[in-house]
Amino acid sequence: MNDIEQQWLKRLLKGDEEAFAALYRARHGAICRFALHMTGRMEVAEDVTQETFLALALHGGRYDPSRGTVTAFLYGIARNLVLKRIEKERPEDSAVAEFASDEDVLEDLTRRESIDEVRRAVLSLPATYREAVVLCDLGGASYEDAALALGCPVGAVRSRLSRARAMLARKLAPRCLVI
Repeated sequence: MNDIEQQWLKRLLKGDEEAFAALYRARHGAICRFALHMTGRMEVAEDVTQETFLALALHGGRYDPSRGTVTAFLYGIARNLVLKRIEKERPEDSAVAEFASDEDVLEDLTRRESIDEVRRAVLSLPATYREAVVLCDLGGASYEDAALALGCPVGAVRSRLSRARAMLARKLAPRCLVI
């Protein structure tokens, strides 16, 4: 996919709107999920996603394929935008999506409480650890892409993930939640 994304980026930088749309369709979901998990707020996640792709269109010439994938470059842009937002404002608790059904209200309530508890636990992690969890565990990024996006060695990503998972386990243990 990276070769295709690099071709799309080259075409995008030459003004090809179809290439922009293709790259946006391929990666907007991952970037939006990253921003949502980092901030806990959908409106901020949507803004960050739009700003990320606008920045790519304006400054995509800075992408260096020898340093990593287009996806890692996008995560890096999104990360910088998220960190700026976090500095400006403290995230509020996010609303949990409606999962209720008529068949088992108690089960749905329990599920919503569990999801909300996990979201709060992830949001309560220090940003360094939250980034690693959101990129790798929730976003499915490889350690290499996460390292490039975070500007650190792969070993640091692994270490941050290990510590973050331990912190989450401690935070969620009283509720007997499994992540």
